[in-house]
Amino acid sequence: MTDTPGTVAVIGAGTIGAAWAAFFALAGHPVRVADPDEGAAARLAAMLERARPVMAALGTLSGAPTQPQWCRDIAQAVPSAHFIQEALPENLALKQQAYRHIEAHARPEALLMSSSSGLLPSTLQQGLSHPERFLIAHPCNPAYLMPLVELVGGAQTAPEALDRAERFYQALGKQTIRLQREATGHLVNRLQAALWREAVHLVAEGYASVADVDRAVTQGLGARWTVCGPHTIFHLSGGAEGMAGFLQRLGPAIEAWWSDLGSPTLDATTCQRLIAQMDDAAAGRSPERMAAERDAHILRVLALGQPPAPPDV
Repeated sequence: MTDTPGTVAVIGAGTIGAAWAAFFALAGHPVRVADPDEGAAARLAAMLERARPVMAALGTLSGAPTQPQWCRDIAQAVPSAHFIQEALPENLALKQQAYRHIEAHARPEALLMSSSSGLLPSTLQQGLSHPERFLIAHPCNPAYLMPLVELVGGAQTAPEALDRAERFYQALGKQTIRLQREATGHLVNRLQAALWREAVHLVAEGYASVADVDRAVTQGLGARWTVCGPHTIFHLSGGAEGMAGFLQRLGPAIEAWWSDLGSPTLDATTCQRLIAQMDDAAAGRSPERMAAERDAHILRVLALGQPPAPPDV
């Protein structure tokens, strides 16, 4: 069996599923999308239109792109697929019910990969007839633009399944990371949630506005984060001594900052403050317009090229 699928099945045509479907189709693979909602076809068409110029600019647009085929049920979508990308809402019971239907109709060797943003793969794969072929493949949104896919195996996932998934996404131009242990929220969302927790605290306690907190990230942190992760940033802050020098000189200060970080709750007052200030920061722009602006700017950043990988030691 080859790792190149004839058909990719996508389960769910919401924001994540439609973006996955557009990515796979514009990369040249036949795609079947299972979603009972009558509005699914329109969402797929709109996402395809949004993704096409982005993938053309990135060089990931196939010379022979396809059109996703909308199916009302799983039985129509999965029989010919070697790779199945589940993108249903974060509802454990809903996902596990869908998995039973998928296994009833899927090829015996098909990989089942969930886009879950936080559920543990060991929990999701409970009750499967073939849990060894199940894993998390979580994209950064939107999937047609962002390079990264997180791969996470559960207690019953076969290492070979992770290897196959990694080859599949890398062949499509994706960057992959594999978690060594599963964790709620995986890796990207845990990092994102940690920063947002403090961002919410600073707004809720009146230290700064939503607009200024976001500006502190985009104008103060974001540019460095495109080329340096948080460990590398502090390693470079240590000068010639690197991380050792940083920890010696500023480690105690960082610990003091940690002890002063907030633990906000998303109560009604905090939510209303976030909503109102986000509306102010949006300055009349719709979420759709802001998403288009985001895509265009990220595309310019990605066009500059990724930093070179460190040499093998």
